[in-house]
Amino acid sequence: MIGLCGGYQMLGRSVSDPDGVEGPAGTVPGLGLLDVETVLTPDKRLTHAAGATSDGISFSGYEMHMGVTRGADCARPFAHLNDGTPEGAVSATGRVVGTYIHGLFADDRQRAAWLQRLGAGPATVAYDELVEATLDRLAKHLTTFIDLDRLLKAAR
Repeated sequence: MIGLCGGYQMLGRSVSDPDGVEGPAGTVPGLGLLDVETVLTPDKRLTHAAGATSDGISFSGYEMHMGVTRGADCARPFAHLNDGTPEGAVSATGRVVGTYIHGLFADDRQRAAWLQRLGAGPATVAYDELVEATLDRLAKHLTTFIDLDRLLKAAR
């Protein structure tokens, strides 16, 4: 099981919001699948993130979250960022993973590694190429069936 961002926080023992950043101040229990606790903070982290997962597979994504997560399972980080900073947590069984890295499954290397770990066969989609081709088809469709000049004029 993998929890990304808020999912990571919920996999822990608790999520505390002492300043009422996301609602009434207080602490709520988590699922307890990771031995970590999260404390929400008013500061929002938004940054590019790149590094390698604990099995050596590189990734590129981003972090966007509020709060700090700490606990025993952080001693088994999911990944290390390029600057060496440990990131995320893995349960003692290795079956539960939490991370603040967004975009893992848009990264072809990571998606292929996850599919291989799960025995699902090779990855067959090149994400960036698929997105570009889809956007090109959408643009062609719109220019074929919508009078964009007229639409823009009406919008002004």
